[in-house]
Amino acid sequence: MVRKIVIVGSGAAGMTAASTARKTDPDAKITVITEDEHIAYSPCVIPWVLEGKTSWNNIIMHDPEYYSQERDIEVKTMTKVHSVDLNNKTVDANGDILHYDSLILATGGKVFIPPIPGKDLNGVFVVRTINDGKAIESTMKDADRVAIIGAGAIGLEMALAIHNVGKKVVVVEMMNQVIPRVLDSDMASEVQCYLEKKGIRFVMDAPIQSVNGDDIVESVTAAGKTIPCDMVIFSTGVRANLELPKQMGLDIGTLGGLRVAPSLQPYQKGKLLNNVFACGDLIECESAVAPGPTMSQLGSSAVRQGRVAGINAAGGHALHEGVTSPWVSVMGDIEIAGTGLSTGLAHWYGMNVVTGMSSGFTCARYYPGGKNLKVKVLAERSTGRLIGAQILSGKDATGRINWLSAAILERVTAREFLSRYENAYCPPTSMVRDVVFTAVEDLASKL
Repeated sequence: MVRKIVIVGSGAAGMTAASTARKTDPDAKITVITEDEHIAYSPCVIPWVLEGKTSWNNIIMHDPEYYSQERDIEVKTMTKVHSVDLNNKTVDANGDILHYDSLILATGGKVFIPPIPGKDLNGVFVVRTINDGKAIESTMKDADRVAIIGAGAIGLEMALAIHNVGKKVVVVEMMNQVIPRVLDSDMASEVQCYLEKKGIRFVMDAPIQSVNGDDIVESVTAAGKTIPCDMVIFSTGVRANLELPKQMGLDIGTLGGLRVAPSLQPYQKGKLLNNVFACGDLIECESAVAPGPTMSQLGSSAVRQGRVAGINAAGGHALHEGVTSPWVSVMGDIEIAGTGLSTGLAHWYGMNVVTGMSSGFTCARYYPGGKNLKVKVLAERSTGRLIGAQILSGKDATGRINWLSAAILERVTAREFLSRYENAYCPPTSMVRDVVFTAVEDLASKL
């Protein structure tokens, strides 16, 4: 009998799950249902499209016809799943009742907009989909002053992209630093300073209170300050889209995501559900660094989780292990990267932290074209185990943060890192003893 697999959501998690399920069960009938108009694209690239570095058409990797013809996967776009009947194993998709043997929830997340006056005015946007980006692009043509609400990585990437096309940009952030929670304040201050030198204005320690105007945006008010602007872009974090899980009566975790087992099966009143799986921004997963759950709302995490969900939904066996959540962001001439825990998150988990820091260059000092490189590493004081790292670099931050992520996953101590790990060396690519090593040496000397 042919296995029927229904997947709700067409982001990185959902489409990876579909493709992996097809590889696992070549005969399965696979249907993807999405409310989005477009599929198989990365929202992360929206700032660079707005800056003119690529186009909307270029960032769409595949369309529904490709999945139908090349992978025998049916994709229903602009279709909403209103409910799931767990007893009869059916979904209601805009009135059509589809039966499933395995169901994958990959409904993603939604940008959180504070419940403030004026949030529905014309000229207020979020950054989540291609259509969001196109709406921003259209309005931006006639705007001079743009307010970005939220100084996370996406907010800062948007701020610089919009500044680079000639707009006046102000970033409003409720915390006292940019990229809060995941970046330490000393590293964050350098990022903010760099962007301020570019001409971006920051208003910090300023929770947004209202968006002001009659029909269209005229200003925002934050911490009692009125800031004139012609459009507002909320980049205030992503919350799990729990509409369908709540309708299904599934258990929600302590961090506000769907609670799942390592098999990515959700719970209902503490009991694992058979034949239902979940992945992507929707779920809470286990941290590989500290005991307890975390939210890993990254494209790379979504792909990894989608693979596990797709294998299991198609009758295979796979487990989703703990995550370090490595991330990287490019802003102009600098790259910012992190993995594991920041100092603030480590304290939230009850850890006593020791840090090490080192600065140098991305290549040998005598080789032309080297960029500044700063590495910060964190360890648990009681064990010396590496638990986090952050990098500011002119280039090549990704390889270094991946290297440190692997070390954190292996639970090595600072001293074990120094005795066991090596770095490849060539004058154009690194110093003979990479800055990662000298940062860990500084850390080890403090333990």
